[in-house]
Amino acid sequence: MTDPVTAAAVDRAREAIDRKIRLVPDFPEPGIAFKDLTPVLADPEGLAAIVAALADFCRGADLIAGLDARGFLLGGAVAAELGVGVVAVRKGGKLPPPVIGIDYELEYGRARLEVPAEGLDLRGKRIAVTDDVLATGGTAVAAGALLRDAGAQVHSIAVIMELAGMPGRSVVRDGLGADVPVRTVCEG
Repeated sequence: MTDPVTAAAVDRAREAIDRKIRLVPDFPEPGIAFKDLTPVLADPEGLAAIVAALADFCRGADLIAGLDARGFLLGGAVAAELGVGVVAVRKGGKLPPPVIGIDYELEYGRARLEVPAEGLDLRGKRIAVTDDVLATGGTAVAAGALLRDAGAQVHSIAVIMELAGMPGRSVVRDGLGADVPVRTVCEG
């Protein structure tokens, strides 16, 4: 059963997305309809609705992890809403050493994610991972694996939009386990 507070927050966020999302045909390539959430996040009511929904999804986490780069916006706002800290999970090469990092495969190549190895003790912390979109799931799984390598427990994956027809949810389940819930505001 869905919590009524969460259901109301998700309904408000979905309404804001429906009002403000920008659809861009043939981007990044012909046949793709890009769903731009920028206008939703720029709208104060839309941003507040999305942050409230994601915060409800992340309730119970000790820290919120925001994925480079749009996840930084969401992670910071969700952490502030919940009164917890935020961890920036950075793209490789953006942090001074030492770092804890993980290399992973993308549909178009390889990438790396990193967190500081010093000055930030993640051991035993329950961390919710936030981002804007879940598509193939590779970045979410890599972030979860990185946080586990740092000694944390992955509380959940919380995103605004899960792209329809993409394997993200099953990739996260296979890569992080069925005990890590994937929570999304809407499907697009």
